[in-house]
Amino acid sequence: MDETHRGRITKDGIRIYEDADFAGMRAAGRVAAQILDEVAPLVVPGVETAELDAFIERRVTELGATSATIGYKGYRHASCISVNHVVCHGIPGGKKLKDGDILNIDVTVILDGWFGDTSRMYVAGKLSRKAERLLQVTHDSLMIGIDMVKPGNTFGDIGHAIQTYVEAQRMSVVRDFCGHGLGRVFHAPPNVLHYGREGTGPVLEEGMFFTIEPMVNLGRPETKVLADDWTAVTRDKSLSAQFEHSIGVTATGCEIFTLSPAGRFHPTWGA
Repeated sequence: MDETHRGRITKDGIRIYEDADFAGMRAAGRVAAQILDEVAPLVVPGVETAELDAFIERRVTELGATSATIGYKGYRHASCISVNHVVCHGIPGGKKLKDGDILNIDVTVILDGWFGDTSRMYVAGKLSRKAERLLQVTHDSLMIGIDMVKPGNTFGDIGHAIQTYVEAQRMSVVRDFCGHGLGRVFHAPPNVLHYGREGTGPVLEEGMFFTIEPMVNLGRPETKVLADDWTAVTRDKSLSAQFEHSIGVTATGCEIFTLSPAGRFHPTWGA
């Protein structure tokens, strides 16, 4: 069987990968996570987001991988860098970070044909109390969603767990963007919603690979995309945060492919 098309497809169009495929995803995920570890010391007031992206692009190459985003639908950068009220898909450029800025850096690499996709939050300088709470709730919502991943549960169970937790903290879950299947391709079924009802959606099966990447706003959930056709911002200009892992469903739960090798997935850890 062609490597690109190995495994079966469910009735919902979701590819079921084989046991051997976990190694490829593990290696790709580790490269992406390592790069996000390495960029952390560079996130300081006064740095341009383009400088961070240039470092990421260089490290992708040095680690034997390829950027999945350079050339994707015309995108020209090795990362998306989303600052403060930018929800996702922020384009690196000449803007300098200010003290207290929070930012999400999202990196996807291709290693030996496998896609490693992850993002996490950073802070330039001193973290404000309200931003710190937003980051913690967003991080915890991701882990709560991941806790729901095991064969027999549904994708609706994941979304419901995330939404219930976030809204109990009086924050909102973005509905305009979602997680996605991946593996030998960047984006594939299913759409992984970060809200929903228990027991709905496709049933999780061993061998499914996908991302969970909740975006959480301090204000309302509505977003808008700017004229560059990439940058998504909160409509009410409230702060937004996001954390993302790539995971694979195992016989008893799941494996996180994009764990931080240095234990720096949360910006206040390992500092």
